[in-house]
Amino acid sequence: MAPTPRRASSRTASTAAARSTTAGPARKARNAGRDGGADPLVRRDQAVQAMAAARPHNELKPHEIGHEAALAPVAGQALPAPDRSALASTVSESRHGDQTGGKTGAGARDGVNATIGSLDRVRTDATGQPLTTNQGVPVADNQNSLKAGLRGPTLLEDFILREKITHFDHERIPERVVHARGSGAHGYFEAYESLADYTVAAPFAEKGKRTPVFVRFSTVAGERGSLDTARDVRGFAIKFYTDQGNWDLVGNNMPVFFIQDAIKFPDLVHAVKPEPHHGMPQAASAHDTFWDFISLMPESTHMMMWVMSDRAIPRSYRMMQGFGVHTFRLVDAQGRSHFVKFHFKPLLGTHSLVWDEAVKLGGADPDYHRRDLWEAIEAGAYPEWEMGMQIFTEAQADAFSFDVLDATKIIPEELVPVRPVGRLVLDRNPDNFFAETEQVAFCAAHLIPGLDFSNDPLLAGRIHSYADTQISRLGGPNFHELPINAPLAPVANNQRDGMHRQAIARGRVAYEPNSLGGGCPFQAGAGRGFVSYAQPEGGDKVRGKPERFADHYTQATLFYESQTPVEQAHIVAGFRFELSKVTVPAIRERMVASLVNVSADLAGRVARGLGIEVPPPLPRVLPDQPPPEVRRSDALSLTALPGDGGIRTRKVAILVAEGVDAAGVERIMQVLLAKGAVPWPIGPSLGAVAGEAQGQPIECAGSLENSPSVLFDGVIVPDGAAAAQALARLGQVGEFLVNQYRHGKTMMAVGAAAGVLGAALVSESLPDGDDDPGIVLCEAGQLAQGLERFIAALGRHRHFERETDPPRV
Repeated sequence: MAPTPRRASSRTASTAAARSTTAGPARKARNAGRDGGADPLVRRDQAVQAMAAARPHNELKPHEIGHEAALAPVAGQALPAPDRSALASTVSESRHGDQTGGKTGAGARDGVNATIGSLDRVRTDATGQPLTTNQGVPVADNQNSLKAGLRGPTLLEDFILREKITHFDHERIPERVVHARGSGAHGYFEAYESLADYTVAAPFAEKGKRTPVFVRFSTVAGERGSLDTARDVRGFAIKFYTDQGNWDLVGNNMPVFFIQDAIKFPDLVHAVKPEPHHGMPQAASAHDTFWDFISLMPESTHMMMWVMSDRAIPRSYRMMQGFGVHTFRLVDAQGRSHFVKFHFKPLLGTHSLVWDEAVKLGGADPDYHRRDLWEAIEAGAYPEWEMGMQIFTEAQADAFSFDVLDATKIIPEELVPVRPVGRLVLDRNPDNFFAETEQVAFCAAHLIPGLDFSNDPLLAGRIHSYADTQISRLGGPNFHELPINAPLAPVANNQRDGMHRQAIARGRVAYEPNSLGGGCPFQAGAGRGFVSYAQPEGGDKVRGKPERFADHYTQATLFYESQTPVEQAHIVAGFRFELSKVTVPAIRERMVASLVNVSADLAGRVARGLGIEVPPPLPRVLPDQPPPEVRRSDALSLTALPGDGGIRTRKVAILVAEGVDAAGVERIMQVLLAKGAVPWPIGPSLGAVAGEAQGQPIECAGSLENSPSVLFDGVIVPDGAAAAQALARLGQVGEFLVNQYRHGKTMMAVGAAAGVLGAALVSESLPDGDDDPGIVLCEAGQLAQGLERFIAALGRHRHFERETDPPRV
């Protein structure tokens, strides 16, 4: 009888099994834990077995059932790992640093995602470094391609040339379909107080808490290379890098929108973009297809009042309001909800360009707004806004004559006041425009606990559209790993792979529930994680709109009636100019017929400007509308936020020529700089201009050729008889002063320079005969008093009292 084979020792069996990736023993070997402790593979297998055995079933399954469980999801549970190797991708992770030459590093730290954090982790600098290829190979000659002989053909083996040209050929990414042209900056949001009574959202957790932000401003219709000053909506998008993850508040500088339902958004954009048969006009709405669409979509009327107003041509990104547009929800720790609308009011006040100025600025400096933002931050004049909220209940919303889910409607501040909750400050320019401003990816779906959506049908489409856009623009689903998009909050999930993946995930698990990953990452549960507000719903599955969406004109009337006479005149001029560019008379008349429902005064003035009779009004969807709660709202006028009257960052042109009072110029510059303004001596050409009586020469910062009037907020012509005579003879000076006058700017002449203003037909009196507060004349001996008056007048921004239609100068 053959002897019974001797069983392999526990130690031998465990060691052998640990070296296989295809099978394992039927059961844990006896005494393996004691015998295999010195072998890292055996120790790993034992730890995995112990960890998996600690979860004999999915304890969360019973908590997935029922209404109460849906309202308060329970948190998952992390399983303790007997040994760190149980959660590792490889036991060789312990080899690092000088053992591996430094590439692998020290390995992943428990619970840490090293791909997130401050941008310092990806900033680069080449100071003191030689030029290399993308592979780190030093380049000996960056001036010549590799050739067969000095006059021979370039060789295909020149990998340095090929890499450089290939990368250049692929430098561009698809531009955004809308909001393509923009400018951004870093900063922070600081809370005034805790809003714990309303929300658990991290930025509002306590007084003084600061949350990092990146803000991007943009035009909507133009392409990436278009101009900044087009008449258009401006994007006002904020990425909050909160403790709870990233929150994107993707808003505009107007609180309403053109359409009520996202299904119409492609139609709107196709209508306003350049007409497809010839690709014109660029960054402009003054063409047939746009007004054809708008005149057939009466819900757009309210938005068109805003777009034809001065709101559509802001003086600066720093001087325009921001709005979240939609109705959102605030949710507190008990799951209670309030509706909210978000507002941002600029500390500098709301100021605009005038249309003639905006058009000329487009030629003088197409980058006017992005340059203004950059220069202000570089100079330490940090832009600031006060964030406010309109907070209200669903019961309040139900009592309004309009529907808060309709994005073409506002809630007048007389009904729900704006509560100040914090300040938004931008204090750092990006290091690289492409890596930060161009690659930043906003998404209306990016919310954090304490916030939620309403049932706004336009918002519902944006939740999908933004993420879908970024996947196309930025090359795949991993756009969140680009440094500018990565959160500061921890990131841990089971999403893997895809184009341009950056993160290298440790461990063998990419699913949940699991035991082989120690149950991690586990669901956060209701106390820590995002839980959607439980909104009761009912009704049929239909395509349609509620009746309160059908009032398309009441709030358009409210906006028009809330403007000052000057602002109303600008709205009339906006419609008149845009509709004059329409080549199909029927479209023009249809739009004026729509305006009849807004205001007979508005429609009549626009019709006269177009040389047509006022047509009958377009039929209303619902003839009988409930009376509005508010018929005039002062907050809708730009004049409601005049700013503090200061002149920080305002640019002042100082016109000089040979024989100017150099001492006076020096004094003017000192006073303006002390007030934070930017004085800019401008002469017939660049270079030094000799002052009178052998005074110190004045170095011109600009010339009449490269620094036109529209770049400046005000102008001073200093004293000096010879200089005044020389300037009065220059046609460019006349044009400069006429434009300053016509655009409502503050103007000052000292001593003999008064004749320069007279030669340009600039009057000291307003059209009604009163003194023009924006024209300051003084003698050389009264320069201090004159500058005081000039500074006060400049702080008003514009002097619309002198405006006539058509202009008198």
